[in-house]
Amino acid sequence: MVMVTALLSWFLVGLFIRASKARGWGQPVRQDGPQTHLVKEGTPTAGGVAFVLALALVFFPLYFTGHGGGQRELLIMLAALAMGVIGGIDDWLKIQSRMRGQGKKELLAREKFPLQFLVGLVFAWFAAPLASHELVPSLGRGLDVALLTLVMVGSVNAFNFTDGLDGLLGGVAMIVLLPLLALSPVSALLVGALLGFLWFNAHPARVFMGDMGSHAIGAVAAGAYILYADVWLLPLAAIIPVVAVLSVVIQVASFKLRGKRIFRMSPIQHHFELSGWPETHVTLRFWVITAVATAAVWRLLGGWP
Repeated sequence: MVMVTALLSWFLVGLFIRASKARGWGQPVRQDGPQTHLVKEGTPTAGGVAFVLALALVFFPLYFTGHGGGQRELLIMLAALAMGVIGGIDDWLKIQSRMRGQGKKELLAREKFPLQFLVGLVFAWFAAPLASHELVPSLGRGLDVALLTLVMVGSVNAFNFTDGLDGLLGGVAMIVLLPLLALSPVSALLVGALLGFLWFNAHPARVFMGDMGSHAIGAVAAGAYILYADVWLLPLAAIIPVVAVLSVVIQVASFKLRGKRIFRMSPIQHHFELSGWPETHVTLRFWVITAVATAAVWRLLGGWP
Protein backbone atom coordinates (compact mmCIF):
# COMPACT_ATOMS: atom_id res chain seq x y z
CA MET A 1 0.00 0.00 0.00
CA VAL A 2 3.01 2.28 0.26
CA MET A 3 3.34 2.30 -3.53
CA VAL A 4 -0.39 2.94 -3.88
CA THR A 5 0.00 5.95 -1.59
CA ALA A 6 3.02 7.14 -3.56
CA LEU A 7 1.15 6.92 -6.86
CA LEU A 8 -1.96 8.57 -5.45
CA SER A 9 0.15 11.34 -3.96
CA TRP A 10 1.96 11.81 -7.27
CA PHE A 11 -1.37 12.11 -9.08
CA LEU A 12 -2.96 14.47 -6.54
CA VAL A 13 0.09 16.71 -6.26
CA GLY A 14 0.25 17.00 -10.05
CA LEU A 15 -3.46 17.85 -10.11
CA PHE A 16 -2.91 20.38 -7.35
CA ILE A 17 -0.12 22.09 -9.28
CA ARG A 18 -2.33 22.44 -12.33
CA ALA A 19 -5.22 23.85 -10.28
CA SER A 20 -2.91 26.19 -8.37
CA LYS A 21 -1.43 27.65 -11.53
CA ALA A 22 -4.90 28.18 -12.97
CA ARG A 23 -5.93 30.11 -9.85
CA GLY A 24 -2.68 31.94 -9.18
CA TRP A 25 -1.91 30.33 -5.82
CA GLY A 26 1.74 31.32 -5.95
CA GLN A 27 4.33 31.57 -3.17
CA PRO A 28 5.78 35.01 -2.34
CA VAL A 29 9.55 35.09 -1.80
CA ARG A 30 11.38 37.13 0.84
CA GLN A 31 13.36 39.90 -0.86
CA ASP A 32 15.99 39.84 1.91
CA GLY A 33 16.63 36.12 1.44
CA PRO A 34 18.96 34.31 -0.95
CA GLN A 35 18.82 35.95 -4.37
CA THR A 36 18.63 32.53 -6.00
CA HIS A 37 15.14 32.17 -4.50
CA LEU A 38 13.73 35.12 -6.44
CA VAL A 39 13.08 32.89 -9.46
CA LYS A 40 10.73 30.85 -7.24
CA GLU A 41 8.26 33.72 -7.00
CA GLY A 42 4.82 32.46 -7.96
CA THR A 43 5.57 28.73 -7.55
CA PRO A 44 2.43 26.94 -6.27
CA THR A 45 2.44 26.44 -2.51
CA ALA A 46 0.44 24.37 0.00
CA GLY A 47 1.21 21.15 -1.90
CA GLY A 48 1.08 19.36 1.44
CA VAL A 49 -2.70 19.42 1.11
CA ALA A 50 -2.43 16.90 -1.73
CA PHE A 51 -0.10 14.39 -0.08
CA VAL A 52 -1.91 14.58 3.27
CA LEU A 53 -5.14 13.85 1.41
CA ALA A 54 -3.46 10.87 -0.29
CA LEU A 55 -2.29 9.64 3.12
CA ALA A 56 -5.80 9.86 4.58
CA LEU A 57 -7.48 8.27 1.53
CA VAL A 58 -5.28 5.20 1.85
CA PHE A 59 -5.08 4.95 5.64
CA PHE A 60 -8.75 5.08 6.65
CA PRO A 61 -9.98 2.26 4.35
CA LEU A 62 -7.10 0.13 5.65
CA TYR A 63 -7.90 0.99 9.25
CA PHE A 64 -11.62 0.29 9.03
CA THR A 65 -10.98 -3.04 7.32
CA GLY A 66 -8.58 -4.04 10.08
CA HIS A 67 -5.33 -3.65 8.13
CA GLY A 68 -4.22 -0.20 9.25
CA GLY A 69 -3.03 -0.94 12.76
CA GLY A 70 -4.77 -0.36 16.06
CA GLN A 71 -5.47 2.50 18.41
CA ARG A 72 -1.94 3.89 18.22
CA GLU A 73 -2.14 4.34 14.46
CA LEU A 74 -5.52 6.06 14.63
CA LEU A 75 -4.16 8.39 17.29
CA ILE A 76 -1.15 9.32 15.15
CA MET A 77 -3.33 9.86 12.10
CA LEU A 78 -5.86 12.04 13.89
CA ALA A 79 -3.09 14.15 15.42
CA ALA A 80 -1.53 14.58 11.97
CA LEU A 81 -4.83 15.66 10.44
CA ALA A 82 -5.61 18.06 13.29
CA MET A 83 -2.17 19.68 13.13
CA GLY A 84 -2.44 19.68 9.35
CA VAL A 85 -5.70 21.60 9.50
CA ILE A 86 -4.04 24.27 11.65
CA GLY A 87 -1.27 24.57 9.09
CA GLY A 88 -3.82 24.49 6.28
CA ILE A 89 -5.63 27.50 7.74
CA ASP A 90 -2.31 29.33 7.75
CA ASP A 91 -1.72 28.36 4.11
CA TRP A 92 -5.19 29.52 3.10
CA LEU A 93 -4.80 32.91 4.78
CA LYS A 94 -1.47 33.47 3.03
CA ILE A 95 -2.87 32.49 -0.37
CA GLN A 96 -5.97 34.65 0.03
CA SER A 97 -4.01 37.72 1.15
CA ARG A 98 -1.67 37.36 -1.82
CA MET A 99 -4.51 36.95 -4.32
CA ARG A 100 -6.30 40.00 -2.94
CA GLY A 101 -3.14 42.11 -3.01
CA GLN A 102 -3.21 42.61 0.73
CA GLY A 103 -0.27 42.58 3.12
CA LYS A 104 0.92 39.17 4.19
CA LYS A 105 -1.74 37.64 6.44
CA GLU A 106 -1.25 34.48 8.44
CA LEU A 107 -2.06 32.90 11.78
CA LEU A 108 -0.23 34.78 14.49
CA ALA A 109 1.78 32.88 17.09
CA ARG A 110 -0.79 33.77 19.75
CA GLU A 111 -3.47 32.18 17.57
CA LYS A 112 -1.49 29.17 16.31
CA PHE A 113 0.18 28.00 19.53
CA PRO A 114 -3.01 27.59 21.60
CA LEU A 115 -4.50 25.44 18.84
CA GLN A 116 -1.34 23.37 18.59
CA PHE A 117 -1.19 22.92 22.36
CA LEU A 118 -4.83 21.85 22.44
CA VAL A 119 -4.21 19.18 19.81
CA GLY A 120 -0.98 18.16 21.52
CA LEU A 121 -2.73 17.88 24.89
CA VAL A 122 -5.53 15.68 23.54
CA PHE A 123 -2.98 13.49 21.79
CA ALA A 124 -0.81 13.25 24.91
CA TRP A 125 -3.74 12.36 27.16
CA PHE A 126 -4.59 9.30 25.08
CA ALA A 127 -0.98 8.49 24.10
CA ALA A 128 0.54 8.52 27.61
CA PRO A 129 -0.83 5.07 28.61
CA LEU A 130 0.24 3.64 25.23
CA ALA A 131 3.66 5.26 24.96
CA SER A 132 6.77 3.14 24.65
CA HIS A 133 9.07 3.48 27.66
CA GLU A 134 11.69 0.94 26.68
CA LEU A 135 14.64 3.16 27.53
CA VAL A 136 13.19 5.66 29.99
CA PRO A 137 10.62 4.86 32.69
CA SER A 138 7.32 6.69 32.95
CA LEU A 139 7.41 9.96 34.86
CA GLY A 140 3.84 9.58 36.07
CA ARG A 141 0.64 10.34 34.15
CA GLY A 142 0.62 14.10 34.72
CA LEU A 143 4.26 14.66 33.79
CA ASP A 144 3.98 12.21 30.90
CA VAL A 145 1.07 14.18 29.43
CA ALA A 146 2.93 17.49 29.86
CA LEU A 147 6.10 16.09 28.28
CA LEU A 148 4.32 14.48 25.33
CA THR A 149 2.34 17.66 24.69
CA LEU A 150 5.57 19.65 24.48
CA VAL A 151 7.16 17.03 22.23
CA MET A 152 4.21 17.08 19.84
CA VAL A 153 4.07 20.89 19.62
CA GLY A 154 7.86 21.18 19.43
CA SER A 155 8.07 18.58 16.67
CA VAL A 156 5.39 20.26 14.57
CA ASN A 157 7.16 23.62 14.73
CA ALA A 158 10.65 22.17 14.28
CA PHE A 159 9.67 20.33 11.10
CA ASN A 160 7.84 23.45 9.92
CA PHE A 161 11.02 25.53 10.27
CA THR A 162 12.97 22.90 8.32
CA ASP A 163 10.94 23.64 5.19
CA GLY A 164 12.14 26.28 2.75
CA LEU A 165 14.53 24.53 0.34
CA ASP A 166 13.59 22.28 -2.56
CA GLY A 167 13.26 18.71 -1.30
CA LEU A 168 14.77 19.42 2.12
CA LEU A 169 11.91 18.64 4.49
CA GLY A 170 10.52 15.76 2.45
CA GLY A 171 13.88 14.00 2.39
CA VAL A 172 14.65 14.67 6.05
CA ALA A 173 11.21 13.40 7.11
CA MET A 174 11.52 10.15 5.14
CA ILE A 175 14.92 9.40 6.68
CA VAL A 176 13.70 10.19 10.21
CA LEU A 177 10.79 7.75 9.78
CA LEU A 178 12.83 4.87 8.33
CA PRO A 179 13.42 3.03 11.65
CA LEU A 180 9.67 2.85 12.24
CA LEU A 181 8.41 1.68 8.85
CA ALA A 182 7.85 -1.89 10.00
CA LEU A 183 6.10 -0.77 13.18
CA SER A 184 3.86 2.12 12.15
CA PRO A 185 1.64 1.88 9.04
CA VAL A 186 1.02 5.64 9.12
CA SER A 187 4.77 6.28 9.01
CA ALA A 188 5.17 3.89 6.09
CA LEU A 189 2.26 5.45 4.20
CA LEU A 190 3.62 8.95 4.84
CA VAL A 191 6.95 7.94 3.34
CA GLY A 192 5.04 6.77 0.27
CA ALA A 193 3.09 10.04 0.12
CA LEU A 194 6.34 12.02 0.38
CA LEU A 195 7.85 10.03 -2.48
CA GLY A 196 5.00 11.17 -4.70
CA PHE A 197 5.39 14.74 -3.49
CA LEU A 198 9.17 14.83 -3.98
CA TRP A 199 8.70 13.97 -7.65
CA PHE A 200 7.55 17.58 -8.03
CA ASN A 201 9.36 19.17 -5.06
CA ALA A 202 12.88 18.10 -6.10
CA HIS A 203 15.08 20.96 -7.30
CA PRO A 204 13.94 22.99 -9.14
CA ALA A 205 10.66 22.64 -7.26
CA ARG A 206 7.39 22.87 -9.14
CA VAL A 207 5.45 23.04 -5.87
CA PHE A 208 6.18 23.93 -2.26
CA MET A 209 4.92 22.03 0.76
CA GLY A 210 3.31 24.73 2.88
CA ASP A 211 2.34 24.53 6.54
CA MET A 212 -0.30 21.80 6.23
CA GLY A 213 2.28 19.31 5.03
CA SER A 214 5.01 20.28 7.50
CA HIS A 215 2.60 20.27 10.45
CA ALA A 216 1.29 16.81 9.54
CA ILE A 217 4.84 15.47 9.12
CA GLY A 218 5.88 16.81 12.52
CA ALA A 219 2.86 15.20 14.15
CA VAL A 220 3.50 11.79 12.55
CA ALA A 221 7.17 11.86 13.53
CA ALA A 222 6.37 12.80 17.13
CA GLY A 223 3.52 10.31 17.42
CA ALA A 224 5.48 7.41 15.94
CA TYR A 225 8.55 7.94 18.12
CA ILE A 226 6.43 8.38 21.23
CA LEU A 227 4.30 5.30 20.66
CA TYR A 228 6.79 2.90 19.08
CA ALA A 229 10.34 3.97 19.93
CA ASP A 230 11.32 6.39 22.64
CA VAL A 231 10.47 10.04 22.98
CA TRP A 232 14.09 10.89 23.84
CA LEU A 233 15.36 9.51 20.54
CA LEU A 234 13.29 11.86 18.38
CA PRO A 235 15.60 14.88 18.87
CA LEU A 236 18.54 12.76 17.74
CA ALA A 237 16.88 11.44 14.59
CA ALA A 238 15.36 14.87 13.88
CA ILE A 239 18.60 16.73 14.55
CA ILE A 240 18.12 19.01 11.53
CA PRO A 241 14.61 20.16 12.61
CA VAL A 242 15.94 20.67 16.15
CA VAL A 243 18.83 22.81 14.91
CA ALA A 244 16.47 24.73 12.60
CA VAL A 245 14.10 25.72 15.38
CA LEU A 246 16.99 26.50 17.75
CA SER A 247 18.53 28.79 15.15
CA VAL A 248 15.29 30.77 14.98
CA VAL A 249 15.06 31.02 18.78
CA ILE A 250 18.71 32.11 19.08
CA GLN A 251 18.36 34.62 16.24
CA VAL A 252 15.27 36.24 17.71
CA ALA A 253 16.65 36.30 21.25
CA SER A 254 19.96 37.78 20.14
CA PHE A 255 18.32 40.51 18.09
CA LYS A 256 15.93 41.49 20.89
CA LEU A 257 18.56 41.42 23.64
CA ARG A 258 21.65 42.66 21.77
CA GLY A 259 20.31 44.18 18.58
CA LYS A 260 22.57 41.83 16.62
CA ARG A 261 21.97 38.72 14.54
CA ILE A 262 23.97 35.53 15.03
CA PHE A 263 23.11 34.05 11.64
CA ARG A 264 22.93 35.71 8.26
CA MET A 265 19.34 34.48 8.14
CA SER A 266 17.28 31.93 10.04
CA PRO A 267 16.29 29.12 9.91
CA ILE A 268 19.84 27.89 9.59
CA GLN A 269 19.49 26.40 6.09
CA HIS A 270 19.22 29.96 4.74
CA HIS A 271 22.33 31.00 6.69
CA PHE A 272 24.35 28.41 4.77
CA GLU A 273 22.83 29.54 1.48
CA LEU A 274 23.82 33.14 2.17
CA SER A 275 27.27 31.88 3.14
CA GLY A 276 27.73 30.60 -0.41
CA TRP A 277 26.49 27.00 -0.32
CA PRO A 278 24.32 26.09 -3.33
CA GLU A 279 20.78 25.14 -2.34
CA THR A 280 21.24 21.57 -3.53
CA HIS A 281 24.38 21.21 -1.38
CA VAL A 282 22.56 22.37 1.73
CA THR A 283 19.75 19.91 1.07
CA LEU A 284 22.00 16.94 0.37
CA ARG A 285 24.30 17.62 3.34
CA PHE A 286 21.35 17.97 5.69
CA TRP A 287 20.03 14.65 4.39
CA VAL A 288 23.41 13.06 5.11
CA ILE A 289 23.49 14.44 8.66
CA THR A 290 19.96 13.15 9.21
CA ALA A 291 20.92 9.73 7.87
CA VAL A 292 23.88 9.46 10.26
CA ALA A 293 21.74 10.55 13.23
CA THR A 294 18.93 8.17 12.29
CA ALA A 295 21.41 5.33 11.92
CA ALA A 296 22.50 6.03 15.51
CA VAL A 297 18.86 5.84 16.59
CA TRP A 298 18.46 2.54 14.75
CA ARG A 299 21.44 1.20 16.67
CA LEU A 300 20.04 2.38 20.01
CA LEU A 301 16.79 0.64 19.17
CA GLY A 302 18.66 -2.60 18.66
CA GLY A 303 18.59 -2.48 14.87
CA TRP A 304 21.94 -4.23 14.57
CA PRO A 305 24.46 -5.88 16.93
